[in-house]
Amino acid sequence: MPTSLLFQMALLVDLRSIDRQSLFSTEMDTALHKPQNSNPEAAHHLCVLVHGLWGNGSHLNYLTTSLREKHSDDELIVLVCSRNASSFTYDGIEVGAERVTREIEETIEELKGDGFKIDRFSIVGYSLGGLIARYTIGLLDSKGYFDYIKPVNFTTFASPHLGVRTPLVGFQNHLWNVLGARTLSASGRQLFTVDNFRETGRPLLSILGDSDSIFIRALAKFQRRTLYANIVNDRTAVYYTTGISKKDPYKDLDKIKLNYVPGYEKVILDPANPYEMAEPKKPPKLSERVKSTSKTLLRRIPLFAGLSIVIPIAVVVFLINSGIQTLRSQKRILLHEQDNEGSGYEHYRVSWMVQDLRAGIEDVFEATNSAQREEYLAESVRELDESDTVSQGESSEEPSSEKIPSPKLRRRSTGSPASDFPTLALTSAQFGMIKALDNVGFEKYGVHIHNSSHSHAALIVRTNRKAFDEGKLVVKHWLDKAFEI
Repeated sequence: MPTSLLFQMALLVDLRSIDRQSLFSTEMDTALHKPQNSNPEAAHHLCVLVHGLWGNGSHLNYLTTSLREKHSDDELIVLVCSRNASSFTYDGIEVGAERVTREIEETIEELKGDGFKIDRFSIVGYSLGGLIARYTIGLLDSKGYFDYIKPVNFTTFASPHLGVRTPLVGFQNHLWNVLGARTLSASGRQLFTVDNFRETGRPLLSILGDSDSIFIRALAKFQRRTLYANIVNDRTAVYYTTGISKKDPYKDLDKIKLNYVPGYEKVILDPANPYEMAEPKKPPKLSERVKSTSKTLLRRIPLFAGLSIVIPIAVVVFLINSGIQTLRSQKRILLHEQDNEGSGYEHYRVSWMVQDLRAGIEDVFEATNSAQREEYLAESVRELDESDTVSQGESSEEPSSEKIPSPKLRRRSTGSPASDFPTLALTSAQFGMIKALDNVGFEKYGVHIHNSSHSHAALIVRTNRKAFDEGKLVVKHWLDKAFEI
């Protein structure tokens, strides 16, 4: 395994993820920004924010502040979910969504008791929070909430809709997909799509993206569905999964010319025409390549020397911490399933199929994912015809490129720039997710963060730092162009 990969694994050690709450408690103070001294009848729109893996409500401070500055207390009530903070996000998308759903239900009841009538609803998910949000809306809809509350805005920022597995062909990628899935308890297995959701033989993300599920049905009810995806420098969730795409045209920016939304230049890509093919550049001379390589190696000598000492220690600490957090997560999940305190979580276990609806899922391996090489389908395997996308019912317990079928094939279009980029070696389940989500329809905005190598955090201005200022333009665009009150 390459040195860079080991170092990036070590970077994932986050001591903040160690539980500061009781092992058996998931109840925390709800961050509800309720209007003060205003007319309860006026504020009837509830907006829920859901943070990501290893996160907490403070990661969403800029989004929260921006929402409240844009919309007055008489227009909008903001709830920042808090019961999945820190390592509680290890417990899986389903468990996390049940906690969030409970939090939303309690908030609606509290507001009702104070005289507020909520009849409009929006939800925003960041990173893993986007998947939890997708599961949550399915639960809410199955309980009839959307019969009297209008779903308005559904937004995700850098959410891995297709999971985080590296497109699989090479041995290194296969090794990482197998090992990586086993260091974050239930969330890790679900994000790498090696879980078996409720003994269906299918991963949770496949169920979440099934066109016949309560989750897709609920998603389709929203007035606006919007996603923002980093095109570069997202070391946590790469473009193909956050942008719900079979291809990654942004792997080499020298090959394309980017087109931006007027007024949001250099940051927000035009969704109607995000890029054009650029004129091929002349390759650098041999002497220039040698000079550049030599400078790079010289700069990295001190780093390599330090890593030879740090890596063994950091990897051991990371693995120990992952093991501890996984054991704690398993105990919390067991208590959640047993429902010993009578919290009533069992009533969230509704049937996920639409036809049975009334009868009865930092940071995810932050730099490690970026250490893997994207792999593509063989040249002989063309993009699947939409009418022949494989059934999502196939199990993907151990993802393999051999599971990608090639029944009826069609030639790539020569009229679109996208045809100049190869199709990623995704699983059949992932191709199915793409089809279902695209059928529902998302406004997809590519984001080009230049000033930070950590665009996953910069996208939502996760902390107040100069390098994240481009994220402020992203939030401004969302509020001005993609969020309806």
